[in-house]
Amino acid sequence: MKLTTVTVGGPCWAEIATSDPAAAKAFYGELFAWRAETDPRPEAGGYTMMMLGDAPAAGLSPLYGPGQRTGWTVSFSVTDADATVAKVTAAGGRAVMEPMEVLDIGRFAVVADPSGAVFSLWQARSFAGAGVFNDPGALGWVELLTRDTEGSAAFYPAVLGWSVNAGESYTQWGLDGADFGGMLAMGEQFPAHLPPHWLPYFAVADVDVTASRAAGLGGEVVMAPSSIGGVRRIAVLRDPQGGVFGVYQAGTDG
Repeated sequence: MKLTTVTVGGPCWAEIATSDPAAAKAFYGELFAWRAETDPRPEAGGYTMMMLGDAPAAGLSPLYGPGQRTGWTVSFSVTDADATVAKVTAAGGRAVMEPMEVLDIGRFAVVADPSGAVFSLWQARSFAGAGVFNDPGALGWVELLTRDTEGSAAFYPAVLGWSVNAGESYTQWGLDGADFGGMLAMGEQFPAHLPPHWLPYFAVADVDVTASRAAGLGGEVVMAPSSIGGVRRIAVLRDPQGGVFGVYQAGTDG
């Protein structure tokens, strides 16, 4: 992505809720060289910061509620979580989890767009979000997969102020000319039961090596390494607990 720091309206964090935190820490630690720092406070509920060097790169938590499944969630930075939730509902989306305080570090809400794609809103206090972007092992792109591209192209600019750069087969999201993510139409190649969702992509030094390593660690290659437009090489992977994420070749941002 062309954003290099946390920017209001842009992606600021990605976190996985997982059925097996210990196994997930081991998997992602091996894959991305992340180091786990679990908050020892009981009120933190086992939440873990996954560190890339000295910078927070992503979050990891146990499953907190019945029926919750292992999966990644993308968060976007906002100045007022409550006001943004009001924008979400006014634009046809819904609040999944109303704004709440997270210890002393920020205010958090979970929402869904009109097609059902779930994402989070983060109003920072002492914690802004990821401390590194685009480097190998860091968040570098976010992608909306949806069956309602027209509705999404209206919803997100209204709620988060994004620009829409629409091509023939792919749309890119941006802020002030800096693209940070995209939108892919879910066609017949996607199972009918798969809901619209946000997919985080992490930068890696070598997509093919990372895909092979993920499989060797007990994960699965959902989409084999592919070159897009002759410029960007990407793959989509699944961890052993079922969390799906993407990887792309570092240095081919935006």
